[in-house]
Amino acid sequence: MLLMCHRWVFAMFALTTKMEILEGIKNKTGEVINPDRARLKTLGLNHLSWHYGFEVDNVDIWEMIFSTYIEHLKQEPNPEFDVRTIEGLGMIPNYYLQYFYTTQKMLEEQNQWPPSRAEEVFVIEKDLLRDYADPERREPPEGLIKRGGAYYSTIATQLLNAHYSNLDEVHVANVRQAGAVAGWDPDWVLEMPCRVHREGVQALAADPLPEVCFGLLAQVKAYELLTVEAAVHGDRKAAYQALLAHPLGPSADKIREVLDDLLETNRTYLPAFFE
Repeated sequence: MLLMCHRWVFAMFALTTKMEILEGIKNKTGEVINPDRARLKTLGLNHLSWHYGFEVDNVDIWEMIFSTYIEHLKQEPNPEFDVRTIEGLGMIPNYYLQYFYTTQKMLEEQNQWPPSRAEEVFVIEKDLLRDYADPERREPPEGLIKRGGAYYSTIATQLLNAHYSNLDEVHVANVRQAGAVAGWDPDWVLEMPCRVHREGVQALAADPLPEVCFGLLAQVKAYELLTVEAAVHGDRKAAYQALLAHPLGPSADKIREVLDDLLETNRTYLPAFFE
């Protein structure tokens, strides 16, 4: 989930992960750590990122965080990731990587629809908008937690304040990496720790992800770039290649049918494809 500001976009799920880790530390040790003292090391794309380090007061405690996460997975009756997968990675994937790592499991869950998550959200947001229409309301509606994005307001105010007040803080954002990750295209927009000050957002240097992650990231980045090419120029060939590039896209023999249906359904909004 993203919120946009100027030319940079900040990452919701990175903050959620950071806050969940801090809550886990509190539950395990009793220590309450101010979020300002902690820094999550993460890299990837929005909804396609991997967490590989966690610092408190500039001391990396990732080994403890990671081992606790592994133990948590082992205790769960239906863990979100296979334990052996996580042990093999040595990193904690973003929640949405379930769609890539356990595709069949996610499809089986969708077989339990209706209602789909989108249908649930329609109902939730209808109630939330009614609650927010009350001019006397001073507290968030109880149903807000069902919508997700519990830290939207937190991350929005933190990042904007760091920018406006020139605080030179570190936040996870989606920015042009500009050479911060050596060997990767400097024009790629990545989700990564950045320093935020009055001049904007500057990506911090980070080691490239291992090949087991980079291969998937590169495929999805190709999909993103081809999609932009298709949208800007009304290019059906680029749109076809975008669907072909995405690892969760339709099989090659179904792409033309899916693309034609997608474009025709949205014809009103995509006139460049029909000129």
